[in-house]
Amino acid sequence: MEAEQATTKEDETCIDLLAIVLDTNPSQHVVRQNPQNLTQILEAVIAFGNAHLMQKAQNKLAVLSCSHHATNFLYPLPKRPVELRQVDGQYEAFSLVEKTVKQRLGSILMNAPRLSAPCESLLAGSMSMALCYISRIQRNLAPGVKMHSRILVLTGSNECASQYMTFMNVFFTAQKLGIVIDTCALDKTLSLLQQGCDITSGQFLKVTQLDGLLQYLLWVFLPAPQIRHKLVLPPPPKVDYRASCFCHRELIDIGYVCSVCLSVFCKYSPICTTCHTIFKNPGPLPIKAKKKKKTDKPM
Repeated sequence: MEAEQATTKEDETCIDLLAIVLDTNPSQHVVRQNPQNLTQILEAVIAFGNAHLMQKAQNKLAVLSCSHHATNFLYPLPKRPVELRQVDGQYEAFSLVEKTVKQRLGSILMNAPRLSAPCESLLAGSMSMALCYISRIQRNLAPGVKMHSRILVLTGSNECASQYMTFMNVFFTAQKLGIVIDTCALDKTLSLLQQGCDITSGQFLKVTQLDGLLQYLLWVFLPAPQIRHKLVLPPPPKVDYRASCFCHRELIDIGYVCSVCLSVFCKYSPICTTCHTIFKNPGPLPIKAKKKKKTDKPM
């Protein structure tokens, strides 16, 4: 009984921080196919964020917008909060999240530069900003207060092999800080983000039907990582741990690694294009001399 009371008190003082990275790049196939899908995704994210806040009064939420040109905070805003009118039957905190996210994202999309060609999303940079925000909140906690943090990435973009090094830095930094990274893929299976989920003990899910996005989020990603082993969740996918070469940004099975900066290349180059280290040209392999067979001499 005393152990249960101690656990309950610990849960009450513990903070669960959820940082959602929402990909709003108009180059996504999901958005190009139907621009109204972005509105549907946003509504699901807002409902999911409010469900996280509803679980416990101490819970915290952050929402970041990731696009092809910048990363912006949708919630919370560093300046004064959005002015709200009281809505009957709606909790004020939920209304604040909804209005702030929608107004902020609408302003960002209106002022975004027009695309002449499809561009990749700055997912790695957005996740880095989420890590910095979590670290700042962790640093400002009161003594004796614990916090569990996690990052949820929602994206329909293609593989971002050009951001390979930044992704790896984010994954291993999150692992060191004990931050779980979850990914909800809206279009394609992303091997790099699968690696991040596996490294940080997170959950990766590819949504097959966009109409059921909110149900998927509530089922798979709403429970805290500490209790997921007690639930029946989708089995983790087989992770592809192949590295991406720095020359063509493609996944390779066998390649050459720079001994100075650990850059990966699919073909040998005498100069590393990343750190400009000069290597000696490998010479031909030495030919081993054949051993002569010993013949028995007659007595």
